[in-house]
Amino acid sequence: MSVSPALLPLPALVGRLRAAGCVFAEDEARLLLSTARDPAELTAMVDRRVDGLPLEQVLGWAEFCGLRIIVEPGVFVPRRRTEFLVGQAAALAGPGAVVVDLCCGSGAVGAALLAVLDRPELHAADIDPAAVRCARRNLAGGDRVHEGDLYAPLPAALRGRIDVLVANAPYVPTDEIGLLPPEARLHEPLVALDGGADGLDVQRRVTAQAADWLAPGGHLLIETSERQAPHTAQAFARHGLLPRVVGSDELYATVVIGTRP
Repeated sequence: MSVSPALLPLPALVGRLRAAGCVFAEDEARLLLSTARDPAELTAMVDRRVDGLPLEQVLGWAEFCGLRIIVEPGVFVPRRRTEFLVGQAAALAGPGAVVVDLCCGSGAVGAALLAVLDRPELHAADIDPAAVRCARRNLAGGDRVHEGDLYAPLPAALRGRIDVLVANAPYVPTDEIGLLPPEARLHEPLVALDGGADGLDVQRRVTAQAADWLAPGGHLLIETSERQAPHTAQAFARHGLLPRVVGSDELYATVVIGTRP
């Protein structure tokens, strides 16, 4: 049950959100009104949003690839640009493909792939316990969501069997974390944002072991920035993968794809 606009006038709500710096105040107000179950809950939600909590964490969900992904407080919010990563991965996964989502966060990428692929065997992993709890809510078969550092928690039986390995690893350089919007740097886990001095530390670790886990002809896909993509591609090549870089101007997204020969 949503809150009646008559109880909490939309213009007043929009004005409060706009004063707090919300650029899309009208859209946010409508989402808050449609989600809150009563005026008290709406007031609490608006207070949290005005205090700077990401809208998705306030609502409890984010729209991603046409799905409502549960997003709990303190968990990385899936970005729309990552829908490009999903599309690239889906195009490479045949029926019954073994798919792994590393650095899965809320499980948004895995959930989107489950929705479009034909009978995949999907596994996901993240080092952050809060993210793992959230991903288990978003992914059917929570026993396939593993907690630990990159490949370490994955079942050994996956080694050499993965057809599509997707990693939205953190890639913001440490010195640039302070330039992120407050919503991200104050309310999302640093482990999901900080990629080290040049932003590529975690990507390098993913790439270094990928060939051991991929099936022959399998693919590693990593989201990165256009600036960093050539360096990511070089790392792929050093570790025996055949790299190519693809991008979307519409989503401002860049993905490096590496194929195991």
